[in-house]
Amino acid sequence: MIKENEIKPLYSQEQIQTEIRSLASKLNNIYGEQEVYLICVLKGSVMFMTDLAKHLTMPVKMEFIRLSSYGSGTTSSGKVNAVDIALPDLNNKNVLIIEDIIDTGHTAKFLMDFLRHNFQFNDLKFCALLDKKVKRAVDVNADYYCFEVDDKYLVGYGLDIDGYYRNLPYIGYIEV
Repeated sequence: MIKENEIKPLYSQEQIQTEIRSLASKLNNIYGEQEVYLICVLKGSVMFMTDLAKHLTMPVKMEFIRLSSYGSGTTSSGKVNAVDIALPDLNNKNVLIIEDIIDTGHTAKFLMDFLRHNFQFNDLKFCALLDKKVKRAVDVNADYYCFEVDDKYLVGYGLDIDGYYRNLPYIGYIEV
């Protein structure tokens, strides 16, 4: 296990919260008074979703799903495991998928394809805290994101390495 002093800071807690408030303001303008379902991709996105939701003014319902493509490694396997996808009827709803990071895009594509196959949406958008476009392996993009990041292994603020360091209030990177 790496030690916290091996984590190099990238975004402070203050920088993260500033970007989240800015994103929430944009979403409030887009959706107005329309109801929105936030679908949080567990486990990494829970901190981002809860902080974002605190600044949203429209009626919000929160749902949670669990997908994985990393296991215990530091690179995406390219294979998405649907651990838990129990969702209510999302037909004719505004849905905003909340993800911690899009890197290869496999998880995002899997989820978008799954949802489009099973529901007809009023609006379906993808929102990520971090967008790692340099690692994109499939054609998928975030509709909204807070930070575009380089090819670093990130931890903190929900992001982990082997389950550790999700609880850090900042985002840092480690050398792998």
